[in-house]
This record gives sequence, C-alpha cells and structure tokens, in this order.
Amino acid sequence: MNARIQCKRSASRRILCIAAAACTVTVLPISTRAAEPQSSSAILQELRSFREMGSVLYIAAHPDDENTRLIAYLSRGRGYRTGYLSLTRGDGGQNLIGPELGQELGVVRTQELLAARRVDGGQQFFTRALDFGFSKDYRETFRMWDRNQVLADVVRTIREFRPDVLITRFSTVPGGTHGHHTASAILALEAFKLAGDTNAFPEQLSELKPWQPKRILWNGFPRGFGGGAGSDTNTPGLQMDIGGYNPVLGESYGEIAARSRSMHKTQGFGSVGTRGAASESFQLLGGEPATKDILDGVDTTWGRVPGGAEIGRLTDEAITQFNPQNPAASVPALLTLRSRLAALPTDSMIAEKRRQLDHILQGCLGLYVETVIPLAEAVPGETLKMRHTAIVRSDFPVRWTAVRYLAGGDELATDTDLKPNQGVTRESSRTLPATTPLTQPYWLREEGTIGMFRVDDPSLIGRPENPPAFPVEYVFEVGGQTLVIPGEPVQVIGDRVKGEIRQRLEVTPPVSLNFPEDLELFAPGTAHPVVLEVTSARAGATGTLHLDTPAGWKVTPAMFPFSLTNYDETARFTFTITAPTNTATARILATAEIDGKSYHNRHVEIHHDHIPPILLQPPARLKALSLDLVIRGHQIGYLPGAGDAVAECLQRMGYAVTFLTGADLTAEHLRNFDAVVIGIRAFNTRTDLTQNLPGLFAYVEAGGNVIVQYNTSDGLQNTRLAPYDLKLSHDRVTDETAPMTLLAPNHPAFTTPNRIVPSDFDGWVQERGLYFASEWDDHFTPLLACNDPGESPKNGSLLVAHYGRGYFVYTGLSWFRELPEGVPGAYRLFANLISLGK
Repeated sequence: MNARIQCKRSASRRILCIAAAACTVTVLPISTRAAEPQSSSAILQELRSFREMGSVLYIAAHPDDENTRLIAYLSRGRGYRTGYLSLTRGDGGQNLIGPELGQELGVVRTQELLAARRVDGGQQFFTRALDFGFSKDYRETFRMWDRNQVLADVVRTIREFRPDVLITRFSTVPGGTHGHHTASAILALEAFKLAGDTNAFPEQLSELKPWQPKRILWNGFPRGFGGGAGSDTNTPGLQMDIGGYNPVLGESYGEIAARSRSMHKTQGFGSVGTRGAASESFQLLGGEPATKDILDGVDTTWGRVPGGAEIGRLTDEAITQFNPQNPAASVPALLTLRSRLAALPTDSMIAEKRRQLDHILQGCLGLYVETVIPLAEAVPGETLKMRHTAIVRSDFPVRWTAVRYLAGGDELATDTDLKPNQGVTRESSRTLPATTPLTQPYWLREEGTIGMFRVDDPSLIGRPENPPAFPVEYVFEVGGQTLVIPGEPVQVIGDRVKGEIRQRLEVTPPVSLNFPEDLELFAPGTAHPVVLEVTSARAGATGTLHLDTPAGWKVTPAMFPFSLTNYDETARFTFTITAPTNTATARILATAEIDGKSYHNRHVEIHHDHIPPILLQPPARLKALSLDLVIRGHQIGYLPGAGDAVAECLQRMGYAVTFLTGADLTAEHLRNFDAVVIGIRAFNTRTDLTQNLPGLFAYVEAGGNVIVQYNTSDGLQNTRLAPYDLKLSHDRVTDETAPMTLLAPNHPAFTTPNRIVPSDFDGWVQERGLYFASEWDDHFTPLLACNDPGESPKNGSLLVAHYGRGYFVYTGLSWFRELPEGVPGAYRLFANLISLGK
C-alpha cells in the first residue's frame, strides 16, 4: 500500500522510539521512529556490544550501496560501533513502488536506510551531497557537487563517530560504475588523510577533535557483480568469513542482512537470507596493513581507555551473571558500571557508551515512559496538553523526580516512587515556542543547488532526520544515581487493522495551501482558471490569499479573503491567470496572510507500509507553462507500470485518459483509443502484461498506436516487448544538455502536428534518457542520436515502427521526469508521438 496525500491529515504518521540517557547527561534518541522491544536477548546482545570498543565506518554513495551483511556481522556479531555514511539520499533514482521522485524519493529512501539500520544495528549518516542522477564520470560528479563541502562533511563524520577503520564500497580507480561511486571512494581516502590534521577544516575543531583511523580498506564486490575497475576482489587481499550465526538473535548475519536490504523497496531489492560461510575481501587503500582481520592492531577492549580496564572486567562479570529470567538482578552491577564510567573524562566515544549503558539499564529495569498528546499536529505559539506516564516493570526501587521541557527551559516536578507494574501519570500544559520551525526535513528547508543541499545549522549536518520538535526528558533516581531518558510528545492511535500507531509531534502552520494541479498549460495569451485550496490546521483560521506571479503574467482577483470555521476544513478559491503572448515558464507562489504573518506551505503526506509516514511542507508553487501546442486525437488508454505522473500530464494536454489493466489489452477493447501508452517499467513490474501482448499487437496492426516508455533490461517479465525484435541495454545519456541529432528530420514524429526544432530539447532535467534499445529489427526507424561527452552516439532512445496499419514506439527518453517538470519541447514531441497515423 502506498499513497501520497496533499492537504489532508491522516490518523497515522509517526512511531516513537525512546532511548535511554547516561548519568545526568541528556542524549538524543538512537531513532525517533521505532523502539525494539527490550527483551532479555536484546539486552544481552547490547551488553556484549557495550563491552566492545572497536568501531568501523562504511562509506559509499547511495542508499543500497552498503554491504548489509558486513554491517550486520560487525554490529550484531562482533558488537562494534558500525556506521554507514551514504554521501547522498538517493534523490536521483527511480521508484519501483510509487510516484515519488526527486526530493520526495530522497526522503523515502532516507527512511528506508533508517529501517535497514534498525535491522542490522548500524548507525546512519549523510553528507549534503544531492543525488542529481546517474553520473558516468567522477569528474562530472565533482563539477556538480561542491567537492570541498562534501569532503568537509565526510571529515566531520569521521571526527564525530571516531571509527578505527574506514571501509569503502567502491574503488578509487575509475571504471564501469556510477561516477558517484568512484567519487565516494576518492573522498573517503582524502578524508582519511585529513581527519586527524588540525589544519584541515579547523572550524570543526571548536566542537570536535581530530581523529585518525588506523586504516582505510576497499570492500569490493564479488566476481561478476560489478562495481567499477578492479571490482573483482578475488585478487590477493585480506579475506574474512562473515557468514556466522548468532544464537542470541537466532539468525545468521546473511539472514539479518537480507531483512535489512529488503527495506530498499523503492529499488526492488527484496532479498533472501543466506546461511553458512560467506567470504568478504578487503584491499588496503591507506594506513597500516592488516593480515588477518580488518581491525588488526586495534585494541577493541576497554583497555584502550585510561582507567577503562576495570569497566571491561565489570562488564564481563555482568554478562556472565546476566539472568534472562530476571534482568533486574543486573541493575546493581550496571549502577556500579555507571559510577565507574562517570569518572572517566568525557569524549564522544565515552558519551556514546554512557548512552548505551543507560539504554541497557532502562531495559533491565523494565522502565517505560511516554508523553501523549491529543493531536499530533501543533501550531507554533499554542498550548500543548500532555499526559506523561512512567511505569517500572521490575521490583527495583525507582523514583520519578521530574519531566524537563528543553524548549522552555523549565520542568514539572513529579517526586513519585514507582511501584512495580503500576503506571503513574502526570498532566501538564506547555507552550510550543512561537519560533519553533515548521516540520520539514532540515536539508529541504532552504533552496540548494543542482548538486548540494543547503544546511545552515552545522549541528544538523550528517543527521539522518530532524530532532524532535519539542523534546522532553524524564528524570529518575535509581540506586542513588540520576537517569535521564529523552523523549518527545506523541499521539497514540488505535487502528482497527494496524493496531497501535504512535505519531510524533509535527509543527504546522495554521493553514496549508495546495494547487490541485501543480502544473498548468496555457496557450500563449490565454487565460485559465486556477484553483487554490486552503485547509485549516485549527478552527477559526481567517486571513487573505494571493498569488505572486512574475512579470508578463497576470492574475485576478488580486486577493481573496477566507474564513474557515472548523479544523481540517478546506475551501477552494479560483483565480484567473493570463499567460504572456510568448512561450514562457512561471513559478507562481501561493501566500496566506494571517495576523500579519505569511504562510506558503503545502501539506504532503507520504505513506508506505515499510517505513513511518512522512510529512513534507514545501512551498505551494504552481508551475505555469505558456506553450504553443497542437494535439490530434482525444482518447488515450494508459497502462500504469512502476508509477509515474505521465497520465496526468496527458490530461493537461487535453486528452481523455482511461486507465487500463492487462485484461483490457484486446483489439476490441482498445479500438476506440487514439493511442495506448505503457507506463515506465511496466514490463518489469506487471504480471498481467505478457500474456495479453497479442491483443495489444492486434490493436496496432488494425491501425492503433502504442507508445512504450522505458523498461530496465534486468528483471523483465518477458523479453518480448514489441511485435518485432527489440533488445534493451543499460545505455543512457545523463547529460541533459547533450546535443540531439534528428536522424529522420522529416519523419511525422518531428513534423506533425508540431514542428520539432533544436530548441525543443532545451531545458530538459537530469538526463536525456535511460535503458535505450541496443538492437532492433529493421522495421524500426531510430529517430534520435545523442551521447554523453567522450562517448559514441546512441540511437536507441526513440524507435518507431509501422506494424500493419498502426505504429509501435519504444522510447527511453525520460518523459516521466520531463513532462511533470513542464519541459515545453517534451510536450510537443510527445503530442507528435500520440498523433502518429492521424
């Protein structure tokens, strides 16, 4: 199930995770999304991890690049602090399960990575680099990214996480792989050399200390998998078997890895677990060599910390004496550990170990805390009514002393001794500060560049997601020590199908704005009605609406007053926009004025079952396109594939679109359609297409017109895509400005009803196309040639064949990107493809 909802508020968006804190030091939650049950096996696993002091940081370019089996082995198996630094959030990829692309896809993939880390035990980091799409050359990647900024982010992560060993997924040697891949390895090696240098990025040293890892290794792909030059790591190097079995968890590391990798559902990476021996290879890129183990020469015990040997001994005793039937029996030993740990000088590693120990202590106590609010959305400046609850599910004495409100700097005294398995509740009200930022992923709050996100607050750089909007702390006394557990307000919902849903607090404006159509097409000089919706987040929202248009565009009326009586009430207002007499593109911003404040935000919810719901509140903008466009035909059949917005774009052009299923592909059913368009990756994702192809081809033979958009060459349900032989490849052209050569300039696709000229290929976004055809029957006519710099021309992006009395088209051009972005020439050329034979 997936859905994208605009300006409507659902009953389920977030799940809270509460993690423990150390001594009197407040810590951030390990994840604000979902808490693993603190079972005896989980506590024992974490105790073993607390004992270990080794750390490894894995570095690659994208979500899905990480070696989840290695991360699971290092984290779950050997108990090391293990992180994954993905330079990007995967914004530039395709989406197998829904319509999200670009920044929305990046937010979804961020949550997929967090879901993966919850399975394999790793920690997740990012840089400010934006995935701008496939790059064939690392030098192009560095032209798009701010190389120094990304390098600074990698250095910052190393200094913050303090790994003993760095591991790259890709080689520093350019080869047949993504340019981002090679760039990630190059930057990792540079950062390895700079992280310990006090002269490198000195602005970071006010809060961080230099850190020099012992070595950096390249963990390549096995033979035949691919990964760039030298990717075959069967060459001599360090070999390790990581295919072990963890009896505490009841799984092999291959099984854990498969569950982790299966979180990458937007990329179709569902995996089957493996069992038994599994070898990984490592090549030295820098630092001290290793011969037997990637952490050769690293002291992974508490003995590496001055004064830490006693902590190691006490931890071993706690593990030996741990009673899974009575975890609370370990509390005195843990308190002794805490006091010893508190006496050590604080650095980032010790602080993290304190957080981990407190999480273990919370689990042994069976201490549960929550703050519940009646509604998971709040407007800055209003009152939050909260119900705080604490319950201890053991017989160890615990006193609840206070709840702290970090945003307001005050606290609520509780002063209560908790009795076993009896919850204690306290009610309170606090004001959400008027300066609280609206909920929006921090890396999307400001306009970035084509290759970089803009993040003005350095403390946020590297975080996977936003910190809580209104953080709270629960303060307890346990055995004479102070335990502080961080949390945040949540709405608790009982769903009849999904059960309990915990929805974290979101900060919204008093109203949200939405254009039901985010793109409008105008004939030059014409006027169109444009609808703007305003939805109340609170009852009694009153103000005015207006649209900001660039020069040459006119809007009437200048302003609409609005008054919304009820919560979640929506009103629609119709403005009339007049386009200029020439071809032009405008981005029109909607504004609501309330009590002297301006609001521009949409309310977009993204739902997929494998990740928590996502709220985005970007500016409400309408893209308006003044375009000289002629269409022929009217009725279009659309067979969806993996998900795209092309059908909606066809409707904007003036076509009536009917959605089809595989069963509809009969000559009789299709005969009234002027064209049938197949959505992206339909031959990869649909199981009802292959058996119905004869009916589709019969429609073409009788005079119909079929347009098949790109499919990947891997994972085809059937290799037959067309009535004639056609073979797909991995060929693509990533330079969106690559010159386009018309191979048959007088073909009807270029002349009727719109004359296609070179300027029609201006303004394309991200790429020209992907998964071009590489071989085809002579009945096909290739219409376009294009290539990336330094490559030979590729002619398989647009092929047209006569079949009987009709036309069959295969096109790898990126219509699914260009049409929703309002690229004028893309509309004109696609209209011509639909018009073939008319």
